[in-house]
Amino acid sequence: MTTATAQEVTYLEAISQALDEEMARDERVFLLGEDIGPYGGAFRITEGFQKKYGEWRVLDTPLSESGFVGAAIGAAMMGMRPVVEMQFADFISCAFDQITEVAAKNHYRWGAAVPMVIRAPFGGGVHGGPFHSECPEAWFFHSPGLKIVAPSTPYDAKGLLKAAIRDPNPVIYFEHKFLYRRIKAVLPREDFIVPIGKAEVKRAGQDITVVTYGATVHLALEAAEMLTKEGIELEIVDLRTLIPLDKETIFASVRKTSKAIMLHEDNKTGGIGAEIAALLAEECFDCLDGPILRIAAPDTPVPFSAPLEEYFLPKVGDIVAAARKLAAY
Repeated sequence: MTTATAQEVTYLEAISQALDEEMARDERVFLLGEDIGPYGGAFRITEGFQKKYGEWRVLDTPLSESGFVGAAIGAAMMGMRPVVEMQFADFISCAFDQITEVAAKNHYRWGAAVPMVIRAPFGGGVHGGPFHSECPEAWFFHSPGLKIVAPSTPYDAKGLLKAAIRDPNPVIYFEHKFLYRRIKAVLPREDFIVPIGKAEVKRAGQDITVVTYGATVHLALEAAEMLTKEGIELEIVDLRTLIPLDKETIFASVRKTSKAIMLHEDNKTGGIGAEIAALLAEECFDCLDGPILRIAAPDTPVPFSAPLEEYFLPKVGDIVAAARKLAAY
């Protein structure tokens, strides 16, 4: 890939590009959320969008998540393609009824398509405290009718958002705040999407499978580089899409390595790692050569204190220790 056909962008810029390109491609796409107009959003992802596309396609809303998500559902059912921005994923709970009881169930009720996207900046590591650092993806993992994606790279961030906007179903798009300006990648200039429902093996290995998504993908990759010096090769499966879950890729990896670690930043109890562990116990039990381990945050809110937050979040050392334990079986 040459500089003439590609460019390097941050995770944040990849999201902004996807929105801009989809708005230019399809006039049905419009944005709504708090402070996304002249201010450009809490993280400046939509900076300049209102001037470019006008007030009717970049709508500043009142502080009412239930209200503007409800408006987006109605617009989607009338053929529009709304993209809702939650300033922080934590505030999505204010729209829980609209998302789980209306958006998720309309197709089941009478076959109605609800082509909308809810962008949810999630995750810790930015000292945002318990109300601005949450990982609420497991709340919606249990709600049939929704699709959930959580990209870990700029390429996936752009490709999954474009795919979500084009999808006829409601998609919750979890974007990790810690990654916004910390990782960069060279992206193609031509149009592309990342298919929803397809995981990716980010690193091949034969000893232990690590199933993960979002920011913890990068922790797993760092741990894998450390462990290779000890003769332990991790295979990193990046889910990318949480629902629908790519069971085929997960099962194929675990059948190859015979050992598995579930890794996510969300609280441990009732997390997505627990569901995947149960699936592995049901479908891959005969292949397992050790216990299925989970690495996740403790069952408390995210601390505001920097040292406490550091303790709270999963770390590279946690992955290394778990892998060593599992390799010894």
